[in-house]
Amino acid sequence: MARETGQHWLGRESQRAGGWAVRGGQLKRMGGHGVGPGGVPPLLFPRAWAEREENFLAGAPGPAPFANPPVPPTSALRFPTPLPAPPVSAMAKAYDHLFKLLLIGDSGVGKTCLIIRFAEDNFNNTYISTIGIDFKIRTVDIEGKKIKLQVWDTAGQERFKTITTAYYRGAMGIILVYDITDEKSFENIQNWMKSIKENASAGVERLLLGNKCDMEAKRKVQKEQADKLAREHGIRFFETSAKSSMNVDEAFSSLARDILLKSGGRRLKNNNKPPSTDLKTCDKKNTNKCSLA
Repeated sequence: MARETGQHWLGRESQRAGGWAVRGGQLKRMGGHGVGPGGVPPLLFPRAWAEREENFLAGAPGPAPFANPPVPPTSALRFPTPLPAPPVSAMAKAYDHLFKLLLIGDSGVGKTCLIIRFAEDNFNNTYISTIGIDFKIRTVDIEGKKIKLQVWDTAGQERFKTITTAYYRGAMGIILVYDITDEKSFENIQNWMKSIKENASAGVERLLLGNKCDMEAKRKVQKEQADKLAREHGIRFFETSAKSSMNVDEAFSSLARDILLKSGGRRLKNNNKPPSTDLKTCDKKNTNKCSLA
């Protein structure tokens, strides 16, 4: 007995029972017993579904009923256009030079207060002694250049000396700080000078600061003494007050300018002037204020 295909069987049974059959990509209702000849007008059906039914009746494999839709090639996908990269000039550093400065001196002379005043323009009487080392950053304009100053704060206690001396190397400028109300802190400047000579790079710029000049009534170190010491070592000298901000910016800017001009191979025009260049001094008539000299 000849094998009857699904399409032949469906067509024959549809004609007998008045069922449905696929013809030419359309689903048609066929005439049969109890149905008038010609049946009804053909029912239009989407061609994709009609082809699926024809393939099924013909025994041909078709796509899975719940197959994933085809993935378009990557080239056909549309992604948001990325923003153009900024020009190289805009990505350049926001400064022209980076100078590393170091503050050294006995504990309690006000090194941390000076750095906070310079970097953040703030003062707080409750600062505790620095443990180890810390630093602040501020960018200043010197000679038309943007100078980023990385100012390192060191602990003055002897027990931290091994840690702090490791930071001498690489410093481009070192600020020696003493307290004008503490004669011992001034006498120890000589020891700090020796430490610089032993640990710092050759030719490092130095600056001497006498801090707490707002406490004139308690002064133990006269300005002339510090001025003489500065001349002996060929360095600049300022009296400062972290509390009133007296000469703080001027001192840091002066050191940064000396480093910049030295690194540029130029010499200061006023090199023959005394190294004591404090623009402002404490007014002895008023112990609470510092004024222009």
